Amino acid sequence: MKKKIAVVFGGYSSEYKISEKSARVIAEHIDRELFEPYMVEITRKSWHVNLKGGGVAPIDKNKFTFITDEVESGFDVAFITIHGTPGEDGKLQSYFDMIGLKYINSGSFGSTLTFNKWACNSFLRAFGIATAKAILIRKGDTPNAIEIADEIGFPCFIKPNGAGSSFGVSKVKTLMQMPEAIAKAFEEDDEVVVESFIAGREITCGLYFDGTEIIPLPPTEIISQNEFFDYGAKYNGESQEVTPAEISAEWTTLIHNTSKSIYRRLGLRGLARIDFMVTEEGVPFLIEVNTTPGFSEQSIVPQQIRAAGMNVTDVLSQLINQV
Repeated sequence: MKKKIAVVFGGYSSEYKISEKSARVIAEHIDRELFEPYMVEITRKSWHVNLKGGGVAPIDKNKFTFITDEVESGFDVAFITIHGTPGEDGKLQSYFDMIGLKYINSGSFGSTLTFNKWACNSFLRAFGIATAKAILIRKGDTPNAIEIADEIGFPCFIKPNGAGSSFGVSKVKTLMQMPEAIAKAFEEDDEVVVESFIAGREITCGLYFDGTEIIPLPPTEIISQNEFFDYGAKYNGESQEVTPAEISAEWTTLIHNTSKSIYRRLGLRGLARIDFMVTEEGVPFLIEVNTTPGFSEQSIVPQQIRAAGMNVTDVLSQLINQV
């Protein structure tokens, strides 16, 4: 019997469409000789399976099962591809733990912690990971722009604490820009991070656990045509992504070792992508940890898998067979 794989996508955030693209690519690359993938869509209005012959079947949330032709079916493994809540922030992981459904992704602790950029960077800083100076603002606070500027300086980044795909992120250069940028970030989340600017080269590293060891992939350098790696740079082709990055062997080893250390410290599983800003002196400053990295054909992790001389289908099979 082939294992039934629920490729879970959608979610409740602005990243819904990106999640759908990732899910379709994952489903297309799952080995049909070994597994039977199902597209499972989760929205605020409905949880359902998109049936292969057309139409949908509602998910029974008590057991994460569905009924077709009066027969109840479940899944052997879930592959969460939701970017944002409730898939990237640990909520679905906790639910799957409660009902006993195995899943490929990082567990609830690692997912919850990495989704909270402020908490994750604060946690990793205690283990010697370099991070930018930052301030957290919660909804209801009355931030003082002058005090923030004195502590963080300009330029700085203002971003939602718990959102991805650069939604709500602004690069701020003056006091006048700060209130609007904070308001924009609050449209995506109830917490906002103001972070100091780090000059350097943006390098990102995908990695995964193959059942025996943590496998780091060839790093990618992101060269944005815009002020930073914003939504347009990520999804509208407004950036150059160089894979493997044209960096020294020493930098590559440093990025790999730092990425593996972060992966271990956070107890991650499955695929992850860790973003750094590497200074001229060769210090990798952590930007963020992504436990549900994008997986469209143009996304960085598939690029890195191919650059490593590996097959995307084989890597997905390795991930599925571990659980």
